[in-house]
Amino acid sequence: MAIKKILIVDDSSTARHFLLDVLGKAGYQAISAENGDEAILKAKAEMPDLILMDVIMPGINGYQATRTITKDEATKHIPVLIVTSKDMETDRIWGMRQGATAFLSKPIEPATLLAKINELNTAG
Repeated sequence: MAIKKILIVDDSSTARHFLLDVLGKAGYQAISAENGDEAILKAKAEMPDLILMDVIMPGINGYQATRTITKDEATKHIPVLIVTSKDMETDRIWGMRQGATAFLSKPIEPATLLAKINELNTAG
């Protein structure tokens, strides 16, 4: 499956704008959500090819949203790439246990992000 549409989930407007810009310039259709609740709704409504999920957000956090999305029959096929400032090995393990496909630590370098998306694109 080719990755074309990407859902960015982050409560930081700065982070969302940065990622929207990076992905847009790389030719991806990027949409965004401000929190976990909105991420779950947009995942079902928009059916993105990939979700970039922050962890620390008000309300439903990124781990909870990832678990909900990856367990739901309608959205479980969508890979989730956790993008967070939480950089401990336990954070990575917990994220993968929630159903995440991959994990990147902030701050995000555009080249690193695009390489990871390309890796997921060729793996899928």
